[in-house]
Amino acid sequence: MGKLNAFLITLNNPHLVYFAGQTIDGYVTVELNDAMKMRGVRLQFLGHARVHWTETHQTGSGKNRRTETRHYSSSETYFNFELLLFGPGNDSTHLQAGHHTYPFSFLLPPNLPSSYESHIGNVRYSLKAKIDKPWKFDHKTQKMFTVVSMLDLNQQPSATVAVQGENEKNLCCLCCKSGPIHALFRVDRAGYVPGDTIYLNAEISNHSTRRMKASRVRLIMTTVYHATTKSRTERKDVAMVNKGEISPGGSVTWSGEPMVVPAVPPSYLVGCSIIDIRYILQLEVDPAGPGFDLEVPLEVIVGTIPLRQVVQQYYPMPQPTLSPPSAPPLSQPAGASAPFNLPPPSYAECVFGKVGVREDEDSDHMGGDVDFAPSYAYYDWSKSNVR
Repeated sequence: MGKLNAFLITLNNPHLVYFAGQTIDGYVTVELNDAMKMRGVRLQFLGHARVHWTETHQTGSGKNRRTETRHYSSSETYFNFELLLFGPGNDSTHLQAGHHTYPFSFLLPPNLPSSYESHIGNVRYSLKAKIDKPWKFDHKTQKMFTVVSMLDLNQQPSATVAVQGENEKNLCCLCCKSGPIHALFRVDRAGYVPGDTIYLNAEISNHSTRRMKASRVRLIMTTVYHATTKSRTERKDVAMVNKGEISPGGSVTWSGEPMVVPAVPPSYLVGCSIIDIRYILQLEVDPAGPGFDLEVPLEVIVGTIPLRQVVQQYYPMPQPTLSPPSAPPLSQPAGASAPFNLPPPSYAECVFGKVGVREDEDSDHMGGDVDFAPSYAYYDWSKSNVR
């Protein structure tokens, strides 16, 4: 069985979600079946962003032609602090058998970027505990948590403004040019939070002699990763709504079809200089047979503080300031304040799910969280008392 029976980190906030400027508190548990020699029990508080990808390039020519793999990377650190919970640190001592708990508290710095995970880059926050043993393998465990930055839609001038776009395209049918397909696409505002509903309005006219297989609207997260010498762009669908085919000479109207914004990180990833996030709401008309889609893109903003006018639709009466369980009210984090009385959000795991969070410097003996997905504030307006 060994001497170590349990080694883990527990946070007092069950949601594991924090705002910049809030205090993280919890405790480290060490349970031993027998006394253990060690220098101490250490706890590291770590917040950083990293970007890394590889590309294959052909170099040389003829017999000297070869394949070369190039690495592109960058990183930035937001905090890296170590706390000695037990022991002298340099000399050795013994921790006796039994159940031991070591409380801790750490104040998060202000202006941290939101947590983000992908296979190319991440903004990651963690606690890493270590039993520092002389001349032997150290025991290690980690706990991941989410930081959500404040992106207040009420402070974004374009968030309340209706967004509209249109596009037209001519298709070729055999050797003859067919009539155009035309699309007008609009939404009543640009700003949303996870849990919000986007009401989609569009008018599509098919003046061609070709059938359109479908029309659809996609909410696309466009992420730009900045390495030291190059940038890379990644596009992911986060939501989609489809309509049926459009016959030659026909038309279709989207009249407020709903699309719910899932749990995703906020736009811009404010505070991180190596990862940038934008959201595009894109109407697409897909022709049957050869030919590219007709596209009408609109940029929207995903925030963390909802628009006042939206909240008042569901909570029209004055509400007391509420806060998530086991977390300070939204008005308390340093450097940010709620602009009005907010209902409490729930928290939802990122729509893309969990990823592996073991890092290059972590050994195979690292315990605790191996997979993790950030959670984001999610406003489920259907749970309001308004009928």
